[in-house]
Amino acid sequence: MWARNLDLECVRVTEATALASARLMGRGDEAAAQKAAVTTMHDLMSRGPLRCRLVVGEGEPGQVFSLANGEILGDGDEFVADVALDALEGTNICASGRPNSISVMAVTAPGGFLPTPDLYMEKIAVGPKAKGAIDLSLSPTVNLQRIADALQCYVEDVTVVVLDRPRHERLIKEIREAGAKLRLIGDGDLSAAIAAAVKDSGIDVLMGIGGAPQGLLAAAALKGIQGDMQARFLTRSEVERAKVQCLGLHDVHQILTIQDLVPGHDVLFVATGITDGDVLKGVRLSGKGATTHSLAIRCHTGTTRFIQTEHRFLPA
Repeated sequence: MWARNLDLECVRVTEATALASARLMGRGDEAAAQKAAVTTMHDLMSRGPLRCRLVVGEGEPGQVFSLANGEILGDGDEFVADVALDALEGTNICASGRPNSISVMAVTAPGGFLPTPDLYMEKIAVGPKAKGAIDLSLSPTVNLQRIADALQCYVEDVTVVVLDRPRHERLIKEIREAGAKLRLIGDGDLSAAIAAAVKDSGIDVLMGIGGAPQGLLAAAALKGIQGDMQARFLTRSEVERAKVQCLGLHDVHQILTIQDLVPGHDVLFVATGITDGDVLKGVRLSGKGATTHSLAIRCHTGTTRFIQTEHRFLPA
């Protein structure tokens, strides 16, 4: 897809963004952490070698100060890639120092992402062993049994991650009645979706309602790991219905597969941990440097790389 291997160059962007956010970890200032992440990522992408269009950025133009949807960044006269990103996934997680805050970006050829608006989306995500077992049109109980069958275990052995929200009260009740193990998280369902597809993460499935942009990013990662995911938009007004219909979806509640969300043949997904999580360790800062842990997934080559980088801070 690209004339050069961009894996490490994209990882450098998420590493620098994670380093900027990590300095504000646990200080309780969400706005400062978000601004540091967005400013750093925008600066690096603007000066970077990849001419790209932000299909999914930090928000609509006029609503965010930087990294807006549709923005063109990088060197060159013509853009050669579409990008979806979240400079700081889990803003309040970082501000409070809780687990699973990450910096993320995904890259594909132009037209390779469904340009998901910032709406709610119902999701179910699993790893490679349960691929083909999920069906969002079925109940959580039935899906859990199908997942357990695919994993060759009992439902009681399956671990489900759900965002701890009032809207999930019925879902949580049904999961518990089915007998599955449940882990409730405050934020960070993107990290949870990725963890469901990573070996030895301790998570088997993500269920529930979260942000659509995070759903797209999760689909990009899962496509490269050969995981599985289904999703559908949840609209609460005519304005939101119109946004979904503008994507060419006449049925706004259509169940979407990974291929619907990420039709691109080749996708690169990269993420760097900011706080410790199920898949990635957080940034370790010292007086003279830092250590970062990143994940790079390339769909076309079928490679998944875990990258530990030692950063040495040079004197000013």
